[in-house]
Amino acid sequence: MKLKSLMLTTSAALVAAPVAFAQDMADSMTLVSWGGAYQNSQVKAYAEPYQAEHSEVEIVWDESSAEAVAKLRAMNEAGNITWDLVDVVAADAIRLCDEGLAMEYDPEELLAPAPDGTSAEDDFGDLLVSDCFIPQIVYSTTFGYRTDMVPEGAEPPSEICDVFDLETYPGKRALEKRPINNMEWALLCDGVAKEEVYDVLETPEGQDQALAKLDEIKDEVIWWSAGADTPQLLADGEVFMGSTYNGRLFSVIEEQDQPVAMMWDAQVFDLDGWIIPEGLPEDRLARVKDFVYFATDTQRLADQAAYISYGPARESSAPLVGEHAELGIDMGPHMPTDPDNAENTFVYNYEFWADYRDDIDAKFQAWLAQ
Repeated sequence: MKLKSLMLTTSAALVAAPVAFAQDMADSMTLVSWGGAYQNSQVKAYAEPYQAEHSEVEIVWDESSAEAVAKLRAMNEAGNITWDLVDVVAADAIRLCDEGLAMEYDPEELLAPAPDGTSAEDDFGDLLVSDCFIPQIVYSTTFGYRTDMVPEGAEPPSEICDVFDLETYPGKRALEKRPINNMEWALLCDGVAKEEVYDVLETPEGQDQALAKLDEIKDEVIWWSAGADTPQLLADGEVFMGSTYNGRLFSVIEEQDQPVAMMWDAQVFDLDGWIIPEGLPEDRLARVKDFVYFATDTQRLADQAAYISYGPARESSAPLVGEHAELGIDMGPHMPTDPDNAENTFVYNYEFWADYRDDIDAKFQAWLAQ
């Protein structure tokens, strides 16, 4: 991953012109996303500006991205694809592409070049991790903690293994109710070298090792399913520390002014972006292509970073990111890709989880039920 290309500097104003892909385009779209602050950033940066130019288009939002793989499988079996554009993480895009449920595309046809003429393929670079995946942002899953609950005499938690240290840092933890990230962190804190984590995790013994480490804190964990859960648990003081997406923590810290701080150590970098479902009727596909060309240009991806602290996936967007649209604060230091925040990162392995997700999910859920 080219982290340098995602570092954020100052702002400017360059816009790639939208292009029409067909005369006969549908006048409505159903877009699928995650809800909350992230979806709001898409509305502000992509949907509202697009509708300002296309007042005839109705955009309906569905907040089902967490269930996108299962729901698209069911739609395909029923022969009734009701979604037009779906926001997913990269590993799910790879799975959907492999299963023929997401449309393959040519970046040079579908995506706008950079303002200086750089091709879309070069501008997105190695973030084009699948023939079906249209990158939007780089985000991370990391931990936040209550600053007013740090035990007297203890330093604030700053390392990932502090999550497993109940003696120094007693109190409830919030962890996502799935193996992804939790298993990696557990192995790191059980002595596995960063570069060996996925080699260990692909074995049954390595999976058992990760679960045994998680057993040490299992009784103190509140399991979350929605990105909004941990920020709410932190705001209510129900947990001392918890994992969630860095943009959610930015919101609770900066927008809600809660006594919460970030713990960036071993943050897990991931990608989020669009897939177009396979098999759309021509008029709906034409509308989606027109929207995607507009919504993923250099300026739109930079504009999204004015509403949420995620790094834009285009290299050409990084210099255009400036201040938060409402708070007026510089967004650069709040990005997961900022050098001070990215001193110790863990890069998510998309291919591993595309291959092993179903099996490890089953094992993890069985462990949870014990």
